[in-house]
Amino acid sequence: MCLYPRLLGYARRELDHDSARDAVSEAMVRAATALPRFSWRGAGFEAWLFRILRHVLVDVHRGSGRQRRLEARSHREVPGPEADDALIADEEARLVRSAFARLGPADQELLHLRVVAGLSAEEVGHILGKRPGAVRMAQSRSLERLRAALGEEGQWA
Repeated sequence: MCLYPRLLGYARRELDHDSARDAVSEAMVRAATALPRFSWRGAGFEAWLFRILRHVLVDVHRGSGRQRRLEARSHREVPGPEADDALIADEEARLVRSAFARLGPADQELLHLRVVAGLSAEEVGHILGKRPGAVRMAQSRSLERLRAALGEEGQWA
C-alpha cells in the first residue's frame, strides 16, 4: 500500500487539503533530516513517519493558535441509474462522519490510524506511546463508542 495517500489522509483529519499536503511535505523533510538516526527497532518505518507527521500537526496547531476541522463535505449529484445507490452511500457516509465527529479526539485519532491508515497495533502504539495490547483494547472501546453514536444517529444500532 502506498504510504503518501495514507499520510495525507491522516493529515486531512485536521487540515484542509493544501495545508495537509504542506504538513506531509514538512514531515518528509524532517524524516529525511532524521533518517541517519532512524533504527529498525520498534514499530518500523511507517510508524516512524506517522509519528513525525503527528508532531508536525501538533506544531501547525500550536502555530495557528486554534484547531481547524473540515466541515463534512456535501454529497455530489451522480447522474444515471446508479444515482439512488450513490445517494444512499453518501447518506451512509454522512451518518458515519457525523457519528465519528461525536467521538473524542483520542478515539478519532486511534481509529484513523488503525482503520483508515491500516497501521498495526504495534505501529500505532509506537506513535501514541502505548503498548500494542493497550491499543487493541482502546480500539475496541473506541469502536463500541462509534457503534453507540451510530445507534444514536438511528442507524446500525
